[in-house]
Amino acid sequence: MRIVIGEGSCGLAAGAGGVHNKLAELFSESNPTNAELGITGCNGMCFLEPIVDVYDDEGALHRLVHVQEKDAATIHKAVSTGDLSLVDKLLITAEDEEFLNKQTRVALRHCGEIDPESIDDYLAHDGYQAISKILAEGLTQEDVIQQIDIAGLRGRGGAGFSTAFKWRAARDANAGEDGQKYLICNADEGDPGAFMDRAVIEGDPHSLIEGMLIGAYCIGASEGIVYVRAEYPLAIVRLTKAIEDATARGYLGERVCGSDFAFTLRIKAGAGAFVCGEETALIESLEGKRGMPRLKPPFPAQAGYWLKPSNINNVETYANVAWIIANGGEAFAAMGTENSKGTKVFALTGKIRRGGLVEIPMGKTLREVIFDIGGGIRNNKEFKAVQLGGPSGGCIPASKLDTVIDYNELAATGAIMGSGGMVVMDEDTCMVGMARFFLDFTTKESCGKCVHCRLGTKRMNEILTRIVEGKGEQGDIEKLEELCYAIKDGALCGLGQTAPNPVLTTIRYFRDEFEEHIDAHRCPAGECRDLITYSIDADACRGCTACARQCPVQAIEGAPKKAHKIDPTLCIKCGNCKTACRFGAVVVA
Repeated sequence: MRIVIGEGSCGLAAGAGGVHNKLAELFSESNPTNAELGITGCNGMCFLEPIVDVYDDEGALHRLVHVQEKDAATIHKAVSTGDLSLVDKLLITAEDEEFLNKQTRVALRHCGEIDPESIDDYLAHDGYQAISKILAEGLTQEDVIQQIDIAGLRGRGGAGFSTAFKWRAARDANAGEDGQKYLICNADEGDPGAFMDRAVIEGDPHSLIEGMLIGAYCIGASEGIVYVRAEYPLAIVRLTKAIEDATARGYLGERVCGSDFAFTLRIKAGAGAFVCGEETALIESLEGKRGMPRLKPPFPAQAGYWLKPSNINNVETYANVAWIIANGGEAFAAMGTENSKGTKVFALTGKIRRGGLVEIPMGKTLREVIFDIGGGIRNNKEFKAVQLGGPSGGCIPASKLDTVIDYNELAATGAIMGSGGMVVMDEDTCMVGMARFFLDFTTKESCGKCVHCRLGTKRMNEILTRIVEGKGEQGDIEKLEELCYAIKDGALCGLGQTAPNPVLTTIRYFRDEFEEHIDAHRCPAGECRDLITYSIDADACRGCTACARQCPVQAIEGAPKKAHKIDPTLCIKCGNCKTACRFGAVVVA
């Protein structure tokens, strides 16, 4: 038998490391069946971590979920005796299995299946066959780019620009006498709620390397750089090992696969600036400067890193490349829609029952992702909106749930595909507060180079702050709209040009909430602290004292089995009392 523990960052944060250590200890003491213990990356089912996959002697998978250290002894006994019925209580439910069954995986094809620290495991899953095929068959740069073109692969990092077009532009650029060109991977994943790139690097780093090898061959680059967030230490560790192993096996270095093609790869740990997701700001950071965007043109394809022709794609884009070459561009293009081909990975987070990584063919609807795969809203609350595309995206309301996931269709709603962050909100979410949250993020992350972004976002943030504090004024909505369009038109880079999107879409779809905050000084969702009060319904209160015990400032008084009261002068509106009350007696108004 084989036991595999999911050890992505999500699994480790949930306690997978402790489970692994305990299982290793038990099997070192007794292992009558010669069971193997291994690791894998995140399979996307973050809501079920820690996950332990047990493969029996016939290769059948028994997936155990929410595994804790105390369960290790039961797992050890089940494997040692061959009686896997002992772990039935830990088995994944058929309902939760639908989370993966309803997906189509290309970029995530190996995540949760292979050992990310083993090049042999990657090779056993057809790893490095695509680059080997290219070099062995002598395919030209155009032959390969043509397949990427047929596939219709567009950048998965936000803008959705044609990958084939970018590769051709970098290939055709004049590199000067030394012929130096660079291939760069943008792994600076900065969107709140997004973790697609991290999961790929942690779970399948060799697919990134192989995709970059193919890209480098196509543009004529001999050096590659992965710009990855320093906040992703596990990703850096696993990618470092993958680069070392690939170099030792001849898949990186002076003679890739024994050919005349040379390509080396290194890692640059970024300091975590959101603006460095913009390719020219990323290049500035790579060169040791402050991450600030450059004026374009010239574009990186003509004058990028050290003013040499450079190509930049993100992790997910490269992770699709080897699959496309191995299976043909037509197979990738067969998935998705006319304008948006292939699959897309989304990080499904927020008020969702089944949060995690989702990869689906383009063309599915938001409803299918949120309700069929994600299981709908937690605690049977009503769906209100989904923020798509991170701080640069927009809020899509319940009335647009049947919007097709397609670059053009999403753009029509005022949102964008972005890198794939999908933050779900329920009826208790204040949309004014949500707009302020995302705008506050982009305000702080602005590099400050251009006035529109530096000052415009700050002024918008000030207005939104006044509104949620109950100090909104007539004309504030119109001021916000005016500032939004001025910033979109005047900002230098994509960060500033898209920063107004969350504000514009919340005003577009939830204008009544803005008006109620301003006109009635009331937050309909009961979320803005300055606009709500907490009280206890004496008829509903049972005097259980649970609310009083949870109040951090002793603002609740009352004897056991008697109705309690909240002192509004002491209440800090933390919400602990409402969470603790089992009888719905705590009223927010």
